[in-house]
Amino acid sequence: MSGQKGAMATEVPAPQQMLQLISGFWISRCIYIAAKLGIADLLKEGSKSAEELASATNTHPPSLFRVLRALASVNLLTQSHDKRFGNTPVSETLRSDIQGSLRAFAMTELGEEHYPAWGELLSSVQTGAIAFDHAFGMPVWEFFAKNPQNAKIFNDAMSGMTAQANEAIHAAYDFAGINTIVEVGGGHGGLISSILQRNPQMRGILLDSPQVIEGAKAPVNASGVADRCELVGGDFFQSVPAGGDAIILKWIIHDWNDEQSIAILKNCHRALAENGKLILVEAVVPPGSDFHFSKFMDLNMLVMTGGRERTEEEFRKLYEAAGFRLTRIVPTQSPFSVLEGVRI
Repeated sequence: MSGQKGAMATEVPAPQQMLQLISGFWISRCIYIAAKLGIADLLKEGSKSAEELASATNTHPPSLFRVLRALASVNLLTQSHDKRFGNTPVSETLRSDIQGSLRAFAMTELGEEHYPAWGELLSSVQTGAIAFDHAFGMPVWEFFAKNPQNAKIFNDAMSGMTAQANEAIHAAYDFAGINTIVEVGGGHGGLISSILQRNPQMRGILLDSPQVIEGAKAPVNASGVADRCELVGGDFFQSVPAGGDAIILKWIIHDWNDEQSIAILKNCHRALAENGKLILVEAVVPPGSDFHFSKFMDLNMLVMTGGRERTEEEFRKLYEAAGFRLTRIVPTQSPFSVLEGVRI
Protein backbone atom coordinates (compact mmCIF):
# COMPACT_ATOMS: atom_id res chain seq x y z
CA MET A 1 0.00 0.00 0.00
CA SER A 2 2.81 2.40 0.86
CA GLY A 3 4.36 1.84 -2.57
CA GLN A 4 1.08 2.74 -4.24
CA LYS A 5 0.82 5.91 -2.18
CA GLY A 6 4.37 6.82 -3.20
CA ALA A 7 3.52 6.38 -6.84
CA MET A 8 0.44 8.56 -6.47
CA ALA A 9 2.45 11.22 -4.64
CA THR A 10 4.82 11.58 -7.59
CA GLU A 11 2.06 11.63 -10.22
CA VAL A 12 1.84 14.97 -12.03
CA PRO A 13 -1.58 16.56 -11.47
CA ALA A 14 -3.77 16.71 -14.58
CA PRO A 15 -3.74 20.54 -14.81
CA GLN A 16 0.07 20.52 -14.68
CA GLN A 17 0.20 17.86 -17.40
CA MET A 18 -2.09 19.97 -19.56
CA LEU A 19 0.03 23.09 -19.00
CA GLN A 20 3.12 21.14 -20.06
CA LEU A 21 1.38 20.00 -23.23
CA ILE A 22 0.00 23.45 -24.04
CA SER A 23 3.41 25.05 -23.67
CA GLY A 24 5.14 22.41 -25.78
CA PHE A 25 5.29 24.73 -28.77
CA TRP A 26 7.27 27.23 -26.68
CA ILE A 27 10.05 24.65 -26.47
CA SER A 28 9.75 23.95 -30.19
CA ARG A 29 10.16 27.60 -31.07
CA CYS A 30 13.23 27.88 -28.85
CA ILE A 31 14.71 24.87 -30.63
CA TYR A 32 14.02 26.63 -33.94
CA ILE A 33 15.90 29.73 -32.73
CA ALA A 34 18.85 27.59 -31.65
CA ALA A 35 18.88 25.79 -35.01
CA LYS A 36 18.44 28.96 -37.07
CA LEU A 37 21.25 30.76 -35.23
CA GLY A 38 23.57 27.75 -35.32
CA ILE A 39 24.02 27.71 -31.54
CA ALA A 40 25.15 24.05 -31.44
CA ASP A 41 27.86 24.79 -34.02
CA LEU A 42 29.10 27.74 -31.95
CA LEU A 43 29.30 25.55 -28.83
CA LYS A 44 31.07 22.56 -30.36
CA GLU A 45 34.48 23.68 -29.02
CA GLY A 46 33.18 24.46 -25.54
CA SER A 47 30.81 26.57 -23.46
CA LYS A 48 30.14 30.25 -24.13
CA SER A 49 28.27 33.08 -22.48
CA ALA A 50 25.09 34.58 -23.89
CA GLU A 51 27.09 37.72 -24.69
CA GLU A 52 29.60 35.74 -26.77
CA LEU A 53 26.85 33.88 -28.59
CA ALA A 54 24.90 37.08 -29.20
CA SER A 55 27.99 38.72 -30.68
CA ALA A 56 28.45 35.76 -33.04
CA THR A 57 24.78 35.72 -34.10
CA ASN A 58 24.02 39.45 -34.16
CA THR A 59 21.28 39.12 -31.55
CA HIS A 60 20.28 40.92 -28.34
CA PRO A 61 22.29 39.39 -25.45
CA PRO A 62 19.66 39.60 -22.66
CA SER A 63 16.92 38.19 -24.91
CA LEU A 64 19.14 35.40 -26.23
CA PHE A 65 20.08 34.55 -22.64
CA ARG A 66 16.41 34.01 -21.83
CA VAL A 67 16.02 31.57 -24.74
CA LEU A 68 19.19 29.69 -23.77
CA ARG A 69 18.14 29.52 -20.11
CA ALA A 70 14.78 28.04 -21.13
CA LEU A 71 16.50 25.42 -23.31
CA ALA A 72 18.83 24.51 -20.46
CA SER A 73 15.82 23.99 -18.18
CA VAL A 74 14.65 21.11 -20.40
CA ASN A 75 18.16 19.63 -20.79
CA LEU A 76 18.65 20.84 -24.34
CA LEU A 77 21.69 22.85 -23.21
CA THR A 78 23.86 22.94 -20.11
CA GLN A 79 24.08 26.07 -17.94
CA SER A 80 26.90 26.63 -15.46
CA HIS A 81 26.79 28.70 -12.27
CA ASP A 82 28.58 31.52 -14.14
CA LYS A 83 25.88 31.53 -16.84
CA ARG A 84 27.86 29.84 -19.59
CA PHE A 85 26.05 27.48 -21.91
CA GLY A 86 27.19 24.24 -23.50
CA ASN A 87 25.93 21.44 -25.71
CA THR A 88 24.22 18.30 -24.46
CA PRO A 89 23.94 15.04 -26.47
CA VAL A 90 20.52 16.28 -27.61
CA SER A 91 21.69 19.70 -28.81
CA GLU A 92 24.64 18.03 -30.58
CA THR A 93 22.11 16.65 -33.06
CA LEU A 94 21.62 20.26 -34.27
CA ARG A 95 25.27 20.63 -35.31
CA SER A 96 25.47 21.11 -39.07
CA ASP A 97 28.78 19.23 -39.41
CA ILE A 98 27.64 15.80 -38.18
CA GLN A 99 26.25 12.85 -40.09
CA GLY A 100 22.47 12.87 -39.76
CA SER A 101 22.25 16.45 -38.55
CA LEU A 102 18.73 17.49 -37.54
CA ARG A 103 19.45 21.21 -37.82
CA ALA A 104 17.74 21.65 -41.18
CA PHE A 105 14.82 19.48 -40.07
CA ALA A 106 14.32 21.68 -37.00
CA MET A 107 14.43 24.77 -39.20
CA THR A 108 11.98 23.58 -41.84
CA GLU A 109 9.53 22.00 -39.38
CA LEU A 110 9.61 24.55 -36.55
CA GLY A 111 9.89 27.75 -38.58
CA GLU A 112 10.19 28.70 -42.24
CA GLU A 113 7.15 27.34 -44.12
CA HIS A 114 5.83 24.57 -41.83
CA TYR A 115 5.12 26.71 -38.77
CA PRO A 116 2.63 29.14 -40.37
CA ALA A 117 0.98 26.23 -42.20
CA TRP A 118 0.38 24.41 -38.91
CA GLY A 119 -1.32 27.58 -37.68
CA GLU A 120 -4.07 26.74 -40.20
CA LEU A 121 -4.60 23.13 -39.04
CA LEU A 122 -8.16 24.00 -37.97
CA SER A 123 -9.01 24.89 -41.56
CA SER A 124 -7.96 21.38 -42.63
CA VAL A 125 -10.03 19.83 -39.86
CA GLN A 126 -13.04 21.91 -40.88
CA THR A 127 -12.76 21.42 -44.65
CA GLY A 128 -10.39 18.52 -45.37
CA ALA A 129 -8.36 20.89 -47.55
CA ILE A 130 -4.59 21.38 -47.28
CA ALA A 131 -3.70 23.94 -44.61
CA PHE A 132 -0.49 25.00 -46.39
CA ASP A 133 -2.43 25.98 -49.51
CA HIS A 134 -4.78 28.04 -47.34
CA ALA A 135 -1.87 29.81 -45.61
CA PHE A 136 0.31 30.44 -48.69
CA GLY A 137 -2.14 30.45 -51.58
CA MET A 138 -0.29 27.70 -53.44
CA PRO A 139 0.78 24.05 -53.01
CA VAL A 140 3.99 23.42 -51.09
CA TRP A 141 5.87 22.07 -54.13
CA GLU A 142 5.07 25.24 -56.10
CA PHE A 143 6.22 27.27 -53.09
CA PHE A 144 9.54 25.42 -53.03
CA ALA A 145 9.99 25.99 -56.76
CA LYS A 146 9.54 29.73 -56.20
CA ASN A 147 11.61 29.86 -52.99
CA PRO A 148 14.87 27.99 -53.58
CA GLN A 149 16.34 28.81 -50.17
CA ASN A 150 13.38 27.19 -48.43
CA ALA A 151 13.66 24.26 -50.83
CA LYS A 152 17.35 23.85 -49.99
CA ILE A 153 16.65 23.76 -46.25
CA PHE A 154 13.87 21.22 -46.85
CA ASN A 155 16.09 19.00 -49.02
CA ASP A 156 18.88 19.25 -46.43
CA ALA A 157 16.33 18.24 -43.80
CA MET A 158 15.33 15.17 -45.80
CA SER A 159 19.02 14.28 -46.27
CA GLY A 160 19.55 14.52 -42.53
CA MET A 161 16.54 12.32 -41.84
CA THR A 162 17.80 9.82 -44.41
CA ALA A 163 21.20 9.70 -42.71
CA GLN A 164 19.45 9.18 -39.36
CA ALA A 165 17.44 6.25 -40.74
CA ASN A 166 20.06 4.63 -43.00
CA GLU A 167 21.81 2.52 -40.37
CA ALA A 168 18.49 1.25 -39.05
CA ILE A 169 17.33 0.39 -42.57
CA HIS A 170 20.51 -1.50 -43.46
CA ALA A 171 20.52 -3.33 -40.12
CA ALA A 172 17.01 -4.63 -40.80
CA TYR A 173 16.88 -5.14 -44.56
CA ASP A 174 19.35 -6.86 -46.91
CA PHE A 175 19.57 -5.32 -50.41
CA ALA A 176 21.94 -8.04 -51.68
CA GLY A 177 20.87 -9.79 -54.87
CA ILE A 178 19.54 -6.66 -56.58
CA ASN A 179 21.41 -5.88 -59.80
CA THR A 180 20.05 -2.39 -60.47
CA ILE A 181 18.03 -0.35 -58.02
CA VAL A 182 16.04 2.77 -58.96
CA GLU A 183 15.33 5.31 -56.24
CA VAL A 184 12.29 7.46 -57.02
CA GLY A 185 12.20 10.89 -55.38
CA GLY A 186 15.54 10.24 -53.73
CA GLY A 187 16.55 13.85 -53.12
CA HIS A 188 20.31 14.29 -52.84
CA GLY A 189 20.95 10.57 -53.01
CA GLY A 190 21.74 9.74 -49.39
CA LEU A 191 19.88 6.43 -49.34
CA ILE A 192 20.85 5.10 -52.77
CA SER A 193 24.48 6.06 -52.15
CA SER A 194 24.49 4.11 -48.90
CA ILE A 195 22.95 1.08 -50.65
CA LEU A 196 25.55 1.17 -53.44
CA GLN A 197 28.41 1.61 -50.98
CA ARG A 198 27.39 -1.61 -49.22
CA ASN A 199 26.76 -3.50 -52.48
CA PRO A 200 29.71 -2.86 -54.84
CA GLN A 201 28.26 -5.01 -57.66
CA MET A 202 25.00 -3.06 -57.76
CA ARG A 203 24.13 -0.20 -60.07
CA GLY A 204 21.68 2.59 -59.27
CA ILE A 205 19.46 5.20 -60.90
CA LEU A 206 18.33 8.26 -58.93
CA LEU A 207 15.21 10.12 -60.09
CA ASP A 208 14.07 13.49 -58.80
CA SER A 209 13.12 16.88 -60.19
CA PRO A 210 15.83 18.53 -62.32
CA GLN A 211 16.65 21.20 -59.70
CA VAL A 212 16.99 18.59 -56.95
CA ILE A 213 19.17 16.38 -59.15
CA GLU A 214 21.46 19.35 -59.72
CA GLY A 215 21.94 19.51 -55.95
CA ALA A 216 22.54 15.75 -55.79
CA LYS A 217 25.62 15.76 -58.00
CA ALA A 218 28.12 16.87 -55.36
CA PRO A 219 27.00 14.50 -52.56
CA VAL A 220 26.76 11.52 -54.90
CA ASN A 221 30.26 12.27 -56.21
CA ALA A 222 31.53 12.61 -52.64
CA SER A 223 30.03 9.24 -51.72
CA GLY A 224 32.28 7.46 -54.23
CA VAL A 225 29.47 5.78 -56.20
CA ALA A 226 28.99 8.29 -59.04
CA ASP A 227 30.36 5.80 -61.61
CA ARG A 228 27.55 3.37 -60.69
CA CYS A 229 24.70 5.84 -60.12
CA GLU A 230 22.89 7.51 -62.99
CA LEU A 231 21.19 10.79 -62.09
CA VAL A 232 17.90 11.47 -63.89
CA GLY A 233 15.83 14.66 -63.73
CA GLY A 234 12.15 14.05 -64.27
CA ASP A 235 8.65 13.79 -62.84
CA PHE A 236 7.52 10.53 -61.23
CA PHE A 237 3.92 11.36 -62.14
CA GLN A 238 4.97 11.13 -65.79
CA SER A 239 7.32 8.16 -65.78
CA VAL A 240 9.93 6.23 -63.81
CA PRO A 241 13.24 5.07 -65.34
CA ALA A 242 13.22 1.49 -66.56
CA GLY A 243 16.08 -0.96 -66.16
CA GLY A 244 15.86 -1.73 -62.47
CA ASP A 245 14.94 -5.03 -60.90
CA ALA A 246 13.94 -3.12 -57.76
CA ILE A 247 12.49 0.34 -57.18
CA ILE A 248 12.67 2.06 -53.81
CA LEU A 249 10.78 5.10 -52.56
CA LYS A 250 11.62 6.49 -49.14
CA TRP A 251 9.13 8.80 -47.46
CA ILE A 252 7.51 9.68 -50.81
CA ILE A 253 4.12 7.97 -50.86
CA HIS A 254 3.07 9.60 -47.58
CA ASP A 255 3.16 12.98 -49.36
CA TRP A 256 0.22 12.06 -51.60
CA ASN A 257 -3.40 10.98 -51.40
CA ASP A 258 -4.41 7.49 -52.51
CA GLU A 259 -5.19 8.41 -56.12
CA GLN A 260 -1.88 10.20 -56.57
CA SER A 261 0.04 7.45 -54.77
CA ILE A 262 -1.45 4.77 -57.01
CA ALA A 263 -0.49 6.82 -60.09
CA ILE A 264 3.14 6.94 -58.91
CA LEU A 265 3.18 3.22 -58.08
CA LYS A 266 1.62 2.31 -61.46
CA ASN A 267 4.50 4.13 -63.15
CA CYS A 268 6.84 2.02 -61.04
CA HIS A 269 4.94 -1.08 -62.16
CA ARG A 270 5.43 -0.15 -65.82
CA ALA A 271 9.16 0.39 -65.30
CA LEU A 272 9.84 -2.89 -63.48
CA ALA A 273 10.50 -6.25 -65.03
CA GLU A 274 8.29 -9.22 -64.17
CA ASN A 275 8.72 -10.16 -60.50
CA GLY A 276 10.53 -6.89 -59.87
CA LYS A 277 10.50 -5.62 -56.29
CA LEU A 278 8.74 -2.49 -55.05
CA ILE A 279 10.30 -1.29 -51.78
CA LEU A 280 8.80 1.50 -49.72
CA VAL A 281 10.40 3.02 -46.63
CA GLU A 282 7.55 4.54 -44.65
CA ALA A 283 6.16 4.83 -41.15
CA VAL A 284 3.41 2.25 -40.64
CA VAL A 285 0.69 3.46 -38.28
CA PRO A 286 0.18 0.82 -35.56
CA PRO A 287 -3.23 -0.04 -34.10
CA GLY A 288 -4.22 1.16 -30.65
CA SER A 289 -3.67 4.41 -28.79
CA ASP A 290 0.03 4.17 -27.90
CA PHE A 291 2.26 7.03 -29.00
CA HIS A 292 3.92 6.60 -32.38
CA PHE A 293 5.76 9.18 -34.50
CA SER A 294 3.52 8.32 -37.47
CA LYS A 295 0.36 9.59 -35.79
CA PHE A 296 1.65 13.16 -35.60
CA MET A 297 3.53 12.99 -38.89
CA ASP A 298 0.14 12.07 -40.35
CA LEU A 299 -1.14 15.47 -39.22
CA ASN A 300 1.91 17.08 -40.82
CA MET A 301 0.86 15.50 -44.11
CA LEU A 302 -2.70 16.78 -43.63
CA VAL A 303 -1.29 20.28 -43.11
CA MET A 304 1.41 20.32 -45.78
CA THR A 305 0.56 18.10 -48.74
CA GLY A 306 -2.80 16.39 -48.41
CA GLY A 307 -1.01 13.06 -48.00
CA ARG A 308 -1.21 10.67 -45.05
CA GLU A 309 0.59 8.04 -43.03
CA ARG A 310 -0.98 4.61 -43.50
CA THR A 311 -1.70 1.37 -41.68
CA GLU A 312 -0.54 -2.03 -42.92
CA GLU A 313 -3.94 -2.69 -44.47
CA GLU A 314 -3.95 0.68 -46.24
CA PHE A 315 -0.50 -0.02 -47.71
CA ARG A 316 -1.66 -3.47 -48.81
CA LYS A 317 -4.55 -1.89 -50.74
CA LEU A 318 -2.19 0.62 -52.42
CA TYR A 319 0.11 -2.18 -53.56
CA GLU A 320 -2.79 -4.20 -54.98
CA ALA A 321 -4.32 -1.20 -56.76
CA ALA A 322 -1.01 -0.59 -58.54
CA GLY A 323 -0.47 -4.23 -59.55
CA PHE A 324 1.78 -5.40 -56.71
CA ARG A 325 1.49 -7.90 -53.89
CA LEU A 326 2.78 -6.80 -50.50
CA THR A 327 4.98 -9.67 -49.30
CA ARG A 328 6.43 -8.45 -46.03
CA ILE A 329 6.94 -5.50 -43.71
CA VAL A 330 10.29 -5.27 -41.95
CA PRO A 331 10.36 -3.02 -38.87
CA THR A 332 13.55 -1.06 -38.08
CA GLN A 333 15.00 0.61 -35.00
CA SER A 334 13.57 3.89 -36.26
CA PRO A 335 10.06 5.17 -36.90
CA PHE A 336 10.24 3.64 -40.39
CA SER A 337 9.59 0.17 -41.75
CA VAL A 338 10.68 -1.39 -45.03
CA LEU A 339 7.73 -2.63 -47.07
CA GLU A 340 8.53 -5.11 -49.82
CA GLY A 341 6.25 -6.22 -52.61
CA VAL A 342 6.50 -7.92 -55.99
CA ARG A 343 5.05 -7.06 -59.38
CA ILE A 344 2.14 -9.27 -60.37
